[in-house]
Amino acid sequence: MTKRAFDVVFSFAGLIILSPVFLITAIIIKADSKGEVLYRQSRVGKNNSDFLLYKFRTMSKGSDTKSLLTIGNNDQRITRAGYYLRKYKLDELPQLINVLKGEMSFVGPRPEVRKYVNLYTKEQMRVLVIKPGITDLASIHYRNENEILKNTADPEKYYTDEIMPHKLKMNIAYINDRSFFKDIKIIFKTFRAIIS
Repeated sequence: MTKRAFDVVFSFAGLIILSPVFLITAIIIKADSKGEVLYRQSRVGKNNSDFLLYKFRTMSKGSDTKSLLTIGNNDQRITRAGYYLRKYKLDELPQLINVLKGEMSFVGPRPEVRKYVNLYTKEQMRVLVIKPGITDLASIHYRNENEILKNTADPEKYYTDEIMPHKLKMNIAYINDRSFFKDIKIIFKTFRAIIS
């Protein structure tokens, strides 16, 4: 099975099987705070092209105008429902739509916002030669990124100077040695990380 065939089959199946979860989550989000159920944000995908990434909304409406980074798991902008959606990665489920549309894959470098992509070096731009993914090794490694940033004097600077370059280095290593079976391993590692 090719990677695209895998993405189409399992994203379509996931959307159908998880439709009750989508409905319940939507009801909880609407009951918990004002605003849309889905959050759409422009991200940079394959070939440096922008696309709209879908997530369940976990913050109060308009929170992304203050900062693009989430500082700590108790960031004041995060709603009560949003805390649990983020904790168990349920907020990422709508990205199955992006995968089905062909804008993303299950595994690949996490798509970044244009603001940070503009800081990439020529070498780092290599992460844009493939489709971004719902999960990758860098995301697993930095699954507690919010808490790391919380304990820094300047979260923005620490992200751009330390975390982002390391993530990109890991993603370039993935691109240089990627395979379908390694993708399956990364998916299982992601599930283990969420459970643990």
